[in-house]
Order: sequence, then C-alpha cells, then structure tokens
Amino acid sequence: MTDTKSQSILKAAWLIALVTISSKLIGFIRDMVVANFYGATMVSDAYFYALQIPSLAIIILGGVGGPFHSAVVAIFSKLLGKELIVTEKINKLYNTFLSLTFLFFAIFAVAGYIFADKIMRLIISAGSADLINLATQHFKIMTPIILIGGIIGIFYGILVCHKRFIVPNLSPMILSIVVIIAITFFKNDKFGLILAGATTVGALCQLLIQLPFMRNLGYKLCPNLNIKNNIGLKNITELLFPAILSSTMGQITIYIDMFFASNLQEGAWTSVVFANRIFQFPVGILVTAFLVPLFPIFSQLAGENKTDDIKKYFNKGVGALFFIAMPIIIMILTLAKDGITLVFERGAFNSDAVIMVTEALCFLSFSILPYVFRDSITRVYYAFNDSKTPFIIAMSSIAIKAFLNWLLILKLHFGIAGITLSTSFVTLFNAILLGCLMHKKIKLDYKSLFKNFIKMAFAGCITLCVCLILGKWFTSIALPKYIFETVKILTVGIACFGLYTIINILLKMEYAEEILNRIKK
Repeated sequence: MTDTKSQSILKAAWLIALVTISSKLIGFIRDMVVANFYGATMVSDAYFYALQIPSLAIIILGGVGGPFHSAVVAIFSKLLGKELIVTEKINKLYNTFLSLTFLFFAIFAVAGYIFADKIMRLIISAGSADLINLATQHFKIMTPIILIGGIIGIFYGILVCHKRFIVPNLSPMILSIVVIIAITFFKNDKFGLILAGATTVGALCQLLIQLPFMRNLGYKLCPNLNIKNNIGLKNITELLFPAILSSTMGQITIYIDMFFASNLQEGAWTSVVFANRIFQFPVGILVTAFLVPLFPIFSQLAGENKTDDIKKYFNKGVGALFFIAMPIIIMILTLAKDGITLVFERGAFNSDAVIMVTEALCFLSFSILPYVFRDSITRVYYAFNDSKTPFIIAMSSIAIKAFLNWLLILKLHFGIAGITLSTSFVTLFNAILLGCLMHKKIKLDYKSLFKNFIKMAFAGCITLCVCLILGKWFTSIALPKYIFETVKILTVGIACFGLYTIINILLKMEYAEEILNRIKK
C-alpha cells in the first residue's frame, strides 16, 4: 500500500467522519425531541415496533453498507474502472437493476399495508391489544418507506463508486429534520401518528435529493427489464440475494428481541432502541468513515487478484477502528448514565427511562469491537462476490440469539440488559466465525493485528481504572444537576482520550502517532 493511497483513504475517512457526525448529530437531536414528547411509553413503543420493517428497507437493506449499496459498489466499481466513465452499457445495467428493485419493493410495500394488523400481531404477540392496534396504524402510514429502501441503496452505491462520499452520508439528515419540524409544530400528537407520517415524508425527501447528483454523473432514467442474458445483472443478483437474506436473518434477531421485550415493563423496547441509537452514534461514524472509502478499493483489488494489498488495507482499517473504539467503550462504561441524563432526561423522559437505557447501553458496549471487525471482514467477503458465507453465519445466529434471550431474560432475569448482552455475544460469535472462514480463503495477517490490539487493551484497562476513580470522585462535588453532568463528562472524557493516547504513544502504537500528527496539522 503506497503512502499516497494511505493518505487518500485517511483524508476520505476524515471527510466522511465529519459529514457523518453532522448527520448523526441531527439524528441525535431528533431522538431528543422524540424522547421529550413521547418518553418511554406505549406510544413510543408502538412507533418503534412499527418502524422495524421500514427501517429494514431504508437502513439495513438500502443504507450505506447495506446489501444494495454493497452489491452496487462490488460490481460497478469493477465495471467503471479507474476512469469512472459511464458508458451506455453501464447506464443500461443501472436502469435494469433500478426497475427490478422498484417492482420488488413495491410488492412488499403493498403487502405490508394489506397485512399490517397480522404483521404487528406476529411481532408483538405478547403485547396488549391497544399497543398492537396503535402499532398497526403507525406501520400503515410508514409502508411507503419500504418502496424506496432499495432504490436509495442503489443511488448510494453509485455515488460511492464515483467517490461522492458526502451526499450518501449527509442525506439521512433530511429525514431527521422533517421529523423534528413535524413534532415541533404538532405538539398535541398524542398517538404519534404525525411522527409516523413525518418519518415517511422524510424518507421520500431523502430519495429525491439523490436524483440531481445521479444525473450529473451521467446516469439517465430509462426504465427497462432487460433480464435475458444480462451478465452484469446476474453478477449483482448472485451477490445481492444472499446479502439480502443475511440482513433479513439479522433482522429476525431484532424481532426475537421485540418479542422478549414485550414481556418486560412498559418502555422496554423504546429503551433498547434508544440504547442502539446512542451506540450507533460513535460506532456508525467509525464504520462508515473507514469502510465506505475502503470497500471500492477492496472490490477493485479483488478483481485484480491483489490479495496482499487487501491484507494491508484490511489491517490498516480494522487496526484504526479498534484503536478508536477502545476509549468509546470506556466512555460508555463510565459516563453512560450522565450522558443520557444530560441529553434525554426532560419532558416525558424521566429518571426511570434513564436507568433502563443506561442498563441496555452498557451491556451493548461490549459488542463494539466484534461489531467493527465483523462489518470490516464482511466487506472483504463481498469484494470477492461471496455473500453466501455471511448469510449462512447470520442464519445460524438466530437460534443462538433466541436461546440467549430465553436464558438471560426468562431464566436468569437480566431484564432489558439480557437483550443487549445477548446481542453482544451473538456479534462476537459472528465475528469469530467470519474471521476463521476468511483465513481459509486468504491468509489475513491476524498476528500483527491482534498484537497491536493487546497494546490497546493494556492502555484501555489502565485508562478505565483511572476514569472510574475520577468518576467516583466527582460524586463528592455539589453542583446543579445539568452543570454537574456537563463538567463530569468533559473532565472524564478529556482524561480518557488523553491518557489512552499517551499510553499508546509510549507503547509506540502507530495509530496513536498518526492521529497525533493529523491533529497537529
């Protein structure tokens, strides 16, 4: 890997990180507004239960890193080559794939609307009749989101192939802005129906904003169903359908969580959702920033059979992700309750909700390291047009997830924590299995990767102990509630990142020195 290419990836990663931070900050404000107006109640539970299938379409399947985005990047980056010229053949393939995707998702959107009541009764079978009926109304309003999920994924993939990283990572902000405006203007929305409607309108705006950029790149809308003897489409579908099934299998684990959460106290599922949202704020930025620019490179190198370069890029990306993830885990374990109190505890979101979300988030934080490894190595599988292996592993995780939920929630009575702890165990299982099977395909240099990881873990343990002592000392300081939380978060946070970086520099960790040099510049 040349220094020039490394610098190019780092610059792209920093740019994407900044854009993603902006988008996720707006998303965070949206969650604050939702929490303020609806709290952790039956209305918020109904909305988040109903949102799972639409979010499967627009975030899991169609979002950055989803199957449609991944399939497009894996195939089109090879077709476009280094010149990135949109030929008539490429444009025709783009329109064929777009047309088929539209028809595919339209069928599911219509079916979702017709069978909304049955779907919600299946998902929240242990819930009350009022909760199921309200969730059904929410779901009907949001079924149009299913239609546009895959299309957004195609647009994202094309833009990334052309190194247009900003729009795909910034456009989710549109949905959040629409939701914030709608809730602010319709404050008497007791049943959350305005919230559901705003989510649908926001998703549509998220799609429409992509169109001008696609035209500027040279892609023209000419719908066609040119299926016969279409090699390019065949390559896409061979990668896409196992990837869709893999993501769907992963979503089934969420439906398992929803079933078990409906057996717990009111607001349990809302707490799990908020914990996941907080978790995705730093982790989503990390994964997006590093893997979006790396994935097209993986695909190009796989097409050229340059496995040594793939190993170098993989170690560089995963090593950097591990390095930054470690202090994030420490921050969550030491400051989760303070941060959630500061950001969410107001209006309908009370201290009981704070405790529920904190509990869920702390146990979920253990999944950060296996999460970033799993997502990174999955991109290597996709680069080699292998989406079957991740699918098989995701399918095997369903039984493990169901068993762990049963054990931790119903038998050991972990409550909400049992849901997120089981998620951490399943993520670790997926990461280990994917890593072992990939090692048989190409010999990735795990030795140097985990040698660096041991240094990071050593620095992390010392930093965690210091932060826990510092956090305990803060309890003796008498300050007004929100001022106390702010000062504590800032002080412990600065100490955490500062001490962690200093220890890693002393251990001659290349990632620490690289980040320090970039901050100086």
